[in-house]
Amino acid sequence: MTTILYPDSYFSDPAFERQLFGADIEIIRRDVGQLAELDDADCAKTDGLMLFRHSLPADQMARFPKLKVVVRMGVGYDRIDRLEAAKRRITVCNCPDYGTTEVADHALALALALRRGVLLHNDAQRHSAAWKPIVHPLMRRLSSLTVAIVGLGRIGAATALRFKAFGCRVVFFDPYLPNGVELALGVSRASALSDLLCQADILTLHAPLTRETRGIIGAKEIAMLPKGAIIVNTARGPLLNVDAVEAALRAGHLAGAGLDVLPIEPPVEPLPSLLRAFRANEPWLRGRLIVTPHCAFASPEAYEDQKRKSAETMRSVLIENKPQNVIALASD
Repeated sequence: MTTILYPDSYFSDPAFERQLFGADIEIIRRDVGQLAELDDADCAKTDGLMLFRHSLPADQMARFPKLKVVVRMGVGYDRIDRLEAAKRRITVCNCPDYGTTEVADHALALALALRRGVLLHNDAQRHSAAWKPIVHPLMRRLSSLTVAIVGLGRIGAATALRFKAFGCRVVFFDPYLPNGVELALGVSRASALSDLLCQADILTLHAPLTRETRGIIGAKEIAMLPKGAIIVNTARGPLLNVDAVEAALRAGHLAGAGLDVLPIEPPVEPLPSLLRAFRANEPWLRGRLIVTPHCAFASPEAYEDQKRKSAETMRSVLIENKPQNVIALASD
């Protein structure tokens, strides 16, 4: 009997998976805060592991002696120890395309809410301000702006096309893409991160979290942005130094920021001072910062795609021996 373990009751109805995997596959569903809470007996018989919100470090991977494949039910795979998986000949896959359009839409929505002053004016009216437009560096004509994108994968490309539709000039930095991608999309390419940043009226992050990208945007990089720029992060929290964001917002160098992700999620005490100011509704920050709870991917359609595509990815490896969406091969 082949066993597939879901340690998260988030996806509670197994009907689709039972039909997809067939009668010879045992499906186990648990609801645990972390993998350490799983019963050893479940771990011992698991061939395939489906992960959404859990991390899989080396010490937990050792509890799964039969494990052949791990499917991360999302795009990011930084919570899985891929080097350890390769040593143990475990194939690691992800689900890269279930929420592509949602995340791109969310990045655009954050930028629009800031740049068109939607949040600024809404917050002002909440505090009984005069019934008139506010003159503020946030308020810009979109077609006059340059949007700078760090990482032009699926989501970055989708985001680029959306901003182009609003008449923005779009430039990106991604050293891993081949020449000519910019021609196919009708955007510009920066040869270095510094070249990108100095052009950015809107900086939006769409890179994966790796050793190379962790902290890629800090105080030095934010200082390179034109005065009055905004930053949007719908990728991974540790890409961006939120303390540097706060300092730049207080100094007036940054006009605003839209954050769907934070360095530590969910936030825990002691909170970053930027988040404390946000929750305290401090006047200097009103209308300039949007924080959403890592929900850019979310929609009913995306949840269905996530469940279906993740299960299909598991089947492609464990049952059909035709791997797809592979991040780390067992033979690496």
